[in-house]
Amino acid sequence: MKIKDRISIYFTLVSTLTLLGMLIAVYFTFLKFLEGDFFDRLTDRARITAKLYLEADEISTDSLNKVRNEYLATLNGEVIRIYNSKNTAAFIGDDQQYWNAETINKVRRLKKIQFKDGSRQVVGIFYKDNQGDFVILASAIDQGTYSRIDRLKKIMAIFFVVIFAGLLLSGRWIARKVLNPLDHFMDEVKQIKSNNLHFRVHEGKNKDEINLLAQNFNNLMEHLEQAFVLQKTFIANASHELRTPVTRMMMSAEIALSQERQTQDYKNVLASVMDDAEKMENTITGLVNLAQSDLEFGAIHLQPVRIDEMLWEISDEWNKKTTAKLLVSILNMPDEPSQLIAQGNPSLLLILFNNIISNAFKFSDQQDVQCILDVQDTTLIISITDQGTGVEKSEQAEIFKPFYRSSLTGQYSGSGMGLYMAKKIALLFNGQLTITSKKGIGSTFTITLPKF
Repeated sequence: MKIKDRISIYFTLVSTLTLLGMLIAVYFTFLKFLEGDFFDRLTDRARITAKLYLEADEISTDSLNKVRNEYLATLNGEVIRIYNSKNTAAFIGDDQQYWNAETINKVRRLKKIQFKDGSRQVVGIFYKDNQGDFVILASAIDQGTYSRIDRLKKIMAIFFVVIFAGLLLSGRWIARKVLNPLDHFMDEVKQIKSNNLHFRVHEGKNKDEINLLAQNFNNLMEHLEQAFVLQKTFIANASHELRTPVTRMMMSAEIALSQERQTQDYKNVLASVMDDAEKMENTITGLVNLAQSDLEFGAIHLQPVRIDEMLWEISDEWNKKTTAKLLVSILNMPDEPSQLIAQGNPSLLLILFNNIISNAFKFSDQQDVQCILDVQDTTLIISITDQGTGVEKSEQAEIFKPFYRSSLTGQYSGSGMGLYMAKKIALLFNGQLTITSKKGIGSTFTITLPKF
């Protein structure tokens, strides 16, 4: 059963039960009200009877006629009896003793009673008069109430059927209205194939469960797209990048073995093979690091990282192994150390910084590199500036693509994967990596990371 059908049924069931409970409450309230009203009428009838029969000698004929005319109408099945202190009928004959002595004595004891006797309603009152103590019992059938109750039941039944149908239809309409974003979400999900993993479902503006589902699904698609990008990178690019040096190595070896050569020729061939092997190793290392970053993208463990401490540690390591210096400085140094913390993965952040710093040393021919940490209100900005050849403006957007190598870096070895991974890691932590460069002057790579 579909969710919208279940919602419609549950809504209709709850609403119908609530309606039924209200109708039953109204029915019994109305019934009790009519019964109470009829008991009051019987009580008045009993008191009027006492006035007519027990005090007729004390009032004038005109007053007696006035009372009789006012209460002339007779109730349906009306029975009225007056009993004296001996529990025998007085004024009105009662050969069969309509009410027994137990009921009469109960009236004497309680002064007033009212009860139902089958379809009849009975009222008894104790009346003390100068002629003695009397008990007046009045009984009648409230035919009007039964008629009203029957009509009320029919009206309620009609209303119940009509409202039930309305609730059922409105329940289905509400279910469709509420789940319409889910239907739209499912329709969009059906459009996703292996060739359009970049597609993202519409998240909507309502901050509800469906919006949360769409957000989580888009996050999942982000991971899947990254995995497919990794696969395509290996298939489309890695094979070519690995095949080229292997082919050169094989060709060099075949040429060298095709005939006897001088020792220097063999040394030259071996040097060429070593150079190609080094390039292949760099490519393999870049691909392994890329695969590792993609794996950590799907199962990343974020933690607070002191960026200033990480930069000082990186500076110490580079300054130990190079003659040039990595010069680190901090702008807007805060009083609180917590202002220097970003949320990230230490291993990936090291790859990010080291890839950019390594390029800075390499393309500036081992000159000093400037690293500045600027502490802003909500972000940490790390600027790494070299004194290298610079990057053409037309190539600045291309250098962050995998396996891309600028025309100005032909004399430098590399796999073309470093900046691609750096850009990817920066985006992974909701940051940015940009470049500002002038040919012949140098380049500045700016990393922006949100604070923790």
